[in-house]
Amino acid sequence: MGYKCTRCKKNVEVNFKAMGIRCEYCGHRILVKERPTTIKRIKAE
Repeated sequence: MGYKCTRCKKNVEVNFKAMGIRCEYCGHRILVKERPTTIKRIKAE
């Protein structure tokens, strides 16, 4: 799963086995989960 750092804007791979989540480039702790840009259509009933 890919994440993007909100400070340096680089893609970060998160190791969930390690303690804490940090950007491996700048050390920032706020990461945003990358989402696909496709639009999902759901049929309303």
